[in-house]
Amino acid sequence: MNTGLRLLILGVLAAIIASLGSALYYLTRSSTADPRRFARALTMRVGLSIALFILLMIAWYFGLITPHGLSPPGATPH
Repeated sequence: MNTGLRLLILGVLAAIIASLGSALYYLTRSSTADPRRFARALTMRVGLSIALFILLMIAWYFGLITPHGLSPPGATPH
């Protein structure tokens, strides 16, 4: 896998986790809880997750990544 693609995927995963963390922060702030900021953070997480899925599908389509799942029992490895 290309190093740039790997860094992009890891960066998007880090952004998803950061967005989830900020949503948790906005949820637990009791004094000045703002439901709009909480909803925006979760919307950002969903958008990033969909973008990552599309990125992975495009990378697979162009042969930049290849799936390597587990072989069924009795199958010979490639």
